[in-house]
Amino acid sequence: MCPVDPELLKILACPKTHQPLTEAGDAVLGNLNGSIEGGSVVNVGGEPVTEVLEEGLLREDGTLIYPIRDGIPVLLIDEGILVASTQ
Repeated sequence: MCPVDPELLKILACPKTHQPLTEAGDAVLGNLNGSIEGGSVVNVGGEPVTEVLEEGLLREDGTLIYPIRDGIPVLLIDEGILVASTQ
């Protein structure tokens, strides 16, 4: 279950492209977390991603996930994780 209030989720958008965001599904998170555990994931800012994600927000085009940490969406461009780089 997405910890983000559904009404808030309706107005959240990618800070770069302004595309809507939705809860990332289990399949997307599973693929991403497998790659994170394998040590092959960096965020948009170039920093290695070492913590698996329990929740995330997926950009409408399906190419980028923003992490949710402690129930708070981290909508910083550099914190986004390209989904294509994990497949």
